[in-house]
Amino acid sequence: MPEPRTVATHCPYCALQCGTRLTEERAGVVVAPTDFPVNRGGLCQKGWTAPSVLDASDRLLTPLVRRDGELVAVDWDTALRTVADGIRRIRSEHGADAVGVFGGGGLTNEKAYLLGKFARVALGTGQIDYNGRFCMSSAAAAGTAAFGLDRGLPFPVTDLGTADVVLLAGANVAETMPPLLRHLTRPELIVIDPRRSATAERAALHLQPTPGTDLALVLGLLHIAVVDGWADTGYIQERTSGFDAAWQRAMSWWPERVERVTGVPAESQRAAVRMLARSERAYVLTGRGAEQHSKGADTVAGFINLALALGLPGRDGGGYGCLTGQGNGQGGREHGQKADQLPGYRAITDPAAREHVASVWGVPAADLPGPGRSAYELLDSLGTTGGPRGLLVFGSNPVVSAPHAGHVAERLAALDLLVVADFVPSETARIADVVLPVTQWAEEDGTMTNLEGRVLRRRRLRTPPGHARSDLEVLHGLARRLGEPGHRYPTSPREVFEELRRASAGGKADYSGIDYDRLDAGEALHWPCPAGDGGDHPGTPRLFLDGFAHPDGRARFAEVEHREAAEQVSADFPLHATTGRVLAHYQSGAQTRRVRELAEAAPEMFVEVHPDTAARAGLVDGARAVVSSARGGTVARVRLVASMRTDTVFLPFHFSGDGRANLLTNPALDPRSRMPEFKVAAARIAPAPPETTAVAGGAEEVVA
Repeated sequence: MPEPRTVATHCPYCALQCGTRLTEERAGVVVAPTDFPVNRGGLCQKGWTAPSVLDASDRLLTPLVRRDGELVAVDWDTALRTVADGIRRIRSEHGADAVGVFGGGGLTNEKAYLLGKFARVALGTGQIDYNGRFCMSSAAAAGTAAFGLDRGLPFPVTDLGTADVVLLAGANVAETMPPLLRHLTRPELIVIDPRRSATAERAALHLQPTPGTDLALVLGLLHIAVVDGWADTGYIQERTSGFDAAWQRAMSWWPERVERVTGVPAESQRAAVRMLARSERAYVLTGRGAEQHSKGADTVAGFINLALALGLPGRDGGGYGCLTGQGNGQGGREHGQKADQLPGYRAITDPAAREHVASVWGVPAADLPGPGRSAYELLDSLGTTGGPRGLLVFGSNPVVSAPHAGHVAERLAALDLLVVADFVPSETARIADVVLPVTQWAEEDGTMTNLEGRVLRRRRLRTPPGHARSDLEVLHGLARRLGEPGHRYPTSPREVFEELRRASAGGKADYSGIDYDRLDAGEALHWPCPAGDGGDHPGTPRLFLDGFAHPDGRARFAEVEHREAAEQVSADFPLHATTGRVLAHYQSGAQTRRVRELAEAAPEMFVEVHPDTAARAGLVDGARAVVSSARGGTVARVRLVASMRTDTVFLPFHFSGDGRANLLTNPALDPRSRMPEFKVAAARIAPAPPETTAVAGGAEEVVA
């Protein structure tokens, strides 16, 4: 009997990208954690069960084309010809921008790169964005403005383990990335969250603001830092600019005013600043709770201001960082999936950037389209006058994950052509005109970039099932049928990465010094890692130690002011609804709802409600309720939680059908990042009608 095949790779879920070892045995794929720095031999429940999804009972194994209202199995040539014919027809009638592309933060660097190239060269469209716009865009905008460079963590995860204090703003890491807790046992935690989350339960100090008031709170923390003498004036003078303007905004946010606006006691505000300022080693980290607002970029900038005032960024033992969410949310935004970016984290409006990338691609720079619509704006424009008539979706499920999800489903249904590349029949795939079955993480090679900017190797363990093809093969096949030369769209991940290296060279996210051989040899390579002339560059695990990425080497304070959420509570909608993740599920749940252990742990949509709030609505624990906003409502099972604010309800966003939390979320956009306001909507709660016999969005399809 041959020895079982084993490969070292990484978990397919969050941006920690925990190290794993996969072994193919007769009973299936077995996973074991490795002593990789971010997880140190640990995995969460999702990581342990990840191989189950590979053999989902409804795994897509052959292409599907809609005929007479039904999706029917066809061969690959028929499917690709159908897509290419549809694209040609739409472009001839409406122009190149009438075809859009929507990508995903779980795609490998190679797939994200080639998808951006395919959109701009083979399709000639500027209408491309990805679901990372819904996750990290506010932090990216704020970080770029402050530091001149956006990398989720500008230091290794392991640095957190030596900290004295870590502030987590809107980040429930105990449920979203549990292995990170291995690095948070030593530091005292300050957690800012409207909920008493599993992470807040571990905190030395929990600040529980009214949803939508985080910016007022952090302005108050900056006020205290300055007035109470905790600001590092020497650091501010030597390493920053713009402090005076930022201070003018914070000056009027004294603690008692902040308490009236946010509900956070003044003494708790002072305690948080004291804890950070008295520490030798302290970090400020933001997550989606701070970012997913119509003022998310300003809110993150407020936390960066606080970190700068305390002298934390750009030194050993301190700093600011964003906890990137999706597995390749970092690499996905660096190499061309965003509407306004080219590979290497280059601006698509920069003439020099356009010339460089066009030369690598072998096309005139003038032929590259300009920036397109951001993610929600792209989805909102589908099927409208001037909007795309066709959309290609790779690695995303916007029917569940997009804000105002009912409206987005309507826009998708209005298209002349919807093409979805996926490996399970997600809610978006089920309404598509063409479904293309693609490979998954254990069936492909490639690279990912985790939240600390470390480039990692994904390694293939097994042969793809059925007729599944890699996304690279799909893009190659479509490009050829659209008249492009096949060599321009390689199907080998290594070959694509070699081109990505050239395209990124000289950019902010420079990968030119990284190659598969170095990664396979076990080198820890964080970008920027330029090729250079003096041998192999070691990469840059810690950014900004010698200066920030602005021309003068200084970090920038931001002049920000609190403003209310886009939607206020009212007599009709008296509650704040906020959304988030739970331990058992990931993103839209298309994968995790198909794993029996995870589906049993969290089988249906629920809503957390304070007992007093529930009683006023005539609800008891376990009852079915309808939570609704001005946009729509979701059906959920009531969970009474005494630590909830009486003015707030919480809903997880992993479920489908009538259990979609995003049926009620607000698509109001941040003016800088174009991030929708997922984290606060005016809502009401009421008993579900008697005819509602089940909570939609459960786990009816699971791996046996």
